Amino acid sequence: MSSRLEFTVTRAGVRLDKYIAEEYPELSRTRIQKLISEGFITVNDRVAKGSLKLNIGDKITAIIPPPVSITPLPEKIPLTIVYEDNDLLVVDKPAGLAVHPAPGHPSHTLVNAILAHCPDLALTSRGGSVRPGIVHRLDKNTSGLMVVAKNDASHQNLSNQIKARSVVKRYLVLVQGHLSPERGIIEAPIGRDPGNRKRMAVVSEGREARTQYRVIRYLDSYTLLEVTLETGRTHQIRVHLSAIGFPVVGDEVYGRRSPYLGRQFVHACHLGFRLPSSGEYVEFRSKLPPDLEQALEHISLL
Repeated sequence: MSSRLEFTVTRAGVRLDKYIAEEYPELSRTRIQKLISEGFITVNDRVAKGSLKLNIGDKITAIIPPPVSITPLPEKIPLTIVYEDNDLLVVDKPAGLAVHPAPGHPSHTLVNAILAHCPDLALTSRGGSVRPGIVHRLDKNTSGLMVVAKNDASHQNLSNQIKARSVVKRYLVLVQGHLSPERGIIEAPIGRDPGNRKRMAVVSEGREARTQYRVIRYLDSYTLLEVTLETGRTHQIRVHLSAIGFPVVGDEVYGRRSPYLGRQFVHACHLGFRLPSSGEYVEFRSKLPPDLEQALEHISLL
């Protein structure tokens, strides 16, 4: 069961994460920083960064969820493997499959499937015991391409490529409305929604986020886009497009339910990076899955 802490700052000029660590030594600095990044700790009812310098009288509220202890086990779940070598594999993830275990879905995830396919992955240290091999993620209801590292060296290499923004990630996205101009960049910081920790939002205290888009075609009152991520914030595509008034079709969190589709219309269709073993640049592509194709056909007939 979650616990709630509320207290008032009595010393000015101390970083938020340091102040909490000093007040509650039973919480590790790492866990405090994670709680802050996930929006469980607020200052004056607003999400804040761990580096925030506090003022006397600031009100700190912390929701401490119970620690999660999940050790994923191998499960024989079908995998669509697009590419594989000794260092990594590229998979085409179906919608509805969570990437890694969490309190709401402790099993039957992509990690469980990968552990069955690559038993040695459980021995790697990067990514932690819950997310072995996971270099980047897709939302549960987003389909498409992901690269998974098989060993620590390749995990570090791929992580460095992502950090350097040299990994190319493109998505096919259908939005409501007639988006214009036909090419553009959405640049707005993203962080936890101060009013709902389970949502993300464009907030001034958020992390830098840049999304490129180009129109593929217009369909009645909808627009099909190719979206390229320059950063990889949680729910970035969905938050950015909703923020400019063009929510993703079928997105019940940042838009509304669609009569043509049971999930958000986001598909990771293109993935490009350099192989850790040779440095060779490779690209992979994935076609729209049947449910998204059918949604386009319904809309085209309107």
